[in-house]
Amino acid sequence: MTPGRPLLPTPTLVTERLILRPVAEADADELFALHSDAFVLRYWDSPPWTDPARAVAFVERSRQLEADGTGARLALERREDGVFLGWCSVSGWNPAYRSAVLGYCMAEAAWGRGYATEAVREVLAWAFATWDLNRVQAETDTRNLASARVLEKVGFVREGTLREDCVVDGVVSNSWVFGLLRREWLR
Repeated sequence: MTPGRPLLPTPTLVTERLILRPVAEADADELFALHSDAFVLRYWDSPPWTDPARAVAFVERSRQLEADGTGARLALERREDGVFLGWCSVSGWNPAYRSAVLGYCMAEAAWGRGYATEAVREVLAWAFATWDLNRVQAETDTRNLASARVLEKVGFVREGTLREDCVVDGVVSNSWVFGLLRREWLR
């Protein structure tokens, strides 16, 4: 645990259609399948995984966020049948700046059904209620219009463009930076 930061257990959150729960070792195969899918990761800031050990390390890093008191990463599963749909996180919690970073990744089978919006909304509600957050930031590749729409639906404002900030497998891309302030969330 980081000195001065209390342990903040990763919650289990339930929405109308989803269960958001702490990432577990049992998720490693699903996480590997998600992060090794080149189509799903075509706008990601790193290449698809080729080594299943990456999924085990991802699970460990998820636990470390909690242990350090710097964030929470939750696995998303469909309530009706327990199917793994992806993950969502708030991390980089900085109490001095009262800020954190939102991230998420959804399996292709979950796209276009509103699951990402539902999950992001629930995670943000938890984070704003639990931490003294003033700002949450998110970034998305400028080609990923679906992700930009998710962020805008929950209240994020596009604030700028990071020009040529990613180079993945030789492909150079730009990212949009989005911000959501507490006062905007509470409207």
